Amino acid sequence: MAPKPITSPVPDSWYPTLSVFTLAIGLVLTASFFIYEATSSRKTRSLVQELATGAVASVFLGFGSLFLLIACGVYV
Repeated sequence: MAPKPITSPVPDSWYPTLSVFTLAIGLVLTASFFIYEATSSRKTRSLVQELATGAVASVFLGFGSLFLLIACGVYV
């Protein structure tokens, strides 16, 4: 029995679109994080909200960077 080739779960033509959308979402979340930090006082800040927003923004920016590299032909 011949082994099946490894393929991506996402079609190759979707990489540029996924890159744009995930990077846009990540940048919007990063901007909201900075706005939250700049407009709230030290006493009203929430560590849970900061960590959640930072983590979600980081995931979106990470996947966006990955899709951007793959779309440009840099296979990582």
